[in-house]
Amino acid sequence: MFLYNKEVVFQDMEELVSREYVPYEMLRDKTVLITGATGMLAYYFTMALMHLNLTKDYNIKVVALVRNAKKAEAKFAGFLEDSRFEILAQDVCAPIKYDGAVDYIFHAAGACSPYFIKHDPTGIISANTTGTVNVLELAREKKVTNIIYPSTREIYGKVEGVEFIKETDMGVFDPLEARSCYPESKRIAETILRSYNVQFGVPFTVLRIAHSYGPGMIIESDGRVMSDFISDAVNSRDIILKSEGLALRAFCYVTDAVAAIFLAMLKGECCEAYNLANETEPTPIRDVAQMLTELFPERNIKVIFDIAQNSGAYCNYARVGLDTKKLEALGWAPEVKLREGLRRTVVSFD
Repeated sequence: MFLYNKEVVFQDMEELVSREYVPYEMLRDKTVLITGATGMLAYYFTMALMHLNLTKDYNIKVVALVRNAKKAEAKFAGFLEDSRFEILAQDVCAPIKYDGAVDYIFHAAGACSPYFIKHDPTGIISANTTGTVNVLELAREKKVTNIIYPSTREIYGKVEGVEFIKETDMGVFDPLEARSCYPESKRIAETILRSYNVQFGVPFTVLRIAHSYGPGMIIESDGRVMSDFISDAVNSRDIILKSEGLALRAFCYVTDAVAAIFLAMLKGECCEAYNLANETEPTPIRDVAQMLTELFPERNIKVIFDIAQNSGAYCNYARVGLDTKKLEALGWAPEVKLREGLRRTVVSFD
């Protein structure tokens, strides 16, 4: 589904490109390649680039690398006739062939949901390792200005004794846990990036992201709490909690996350990592569910508690916040409140 022409998404684009702390002007006449371009963050990132073209005539060449061309053609339907947009259909785990220049790369290919952690852990590992090597080989060939890599807060593992995790903190996790395929391969991806910088001078910047959501997110058979809740709201189903719902989460709306991605790509320090999270509204998940019922009373949904044994799909560490001061020092701050972000997300599926 092509989201750009939906009113709520178009307004998101207007808001996103008007953030004055992001130096979008640096992208004028550049080529940006996005791997995994149909994923939520990469999709919004791609639409923002095209919005700069369509509203400000920035003449950015946008190359969307995707594995499923048919899916990409549906999601980018309104851009297909624009000469500044191109779909590059291939698996990121194969060597990347592209004839033109490339100035920036946003390497977002790879699954991360509990569904894929359970059903395709080796695919997750391949995208984060072999895929990252292939991206870096292309970057090395094209002499890119920067690679931006969306990593995860999960690379920190279990960190104890701190209230907020800084980029220099590092905990532990058990590599034999079933879900370690995701954080372990993200961690090695960061090491691969650093190794290519040391050996070949390839520049990169990492964002360690926590709990982003918004239009374009996968809401069916995903397994993450926000995806499940949004799916229930969209489909007018009661939200069933398998616990007391007291676990705290801090959710970051997609425009806030993508603004941070642009900022880090254009102004972030080379070879540095930045925490990305909205820590302004840590909220029990039962309250998130309740918000959705209140926002859409016409859907007649309610929160039902059906407490059962945890399936093990979610990370079971006690929540520790992310310290985002380093990113904020570049000028970033979250702007979209949780209640408003929930409203926009559900409406985008109507």
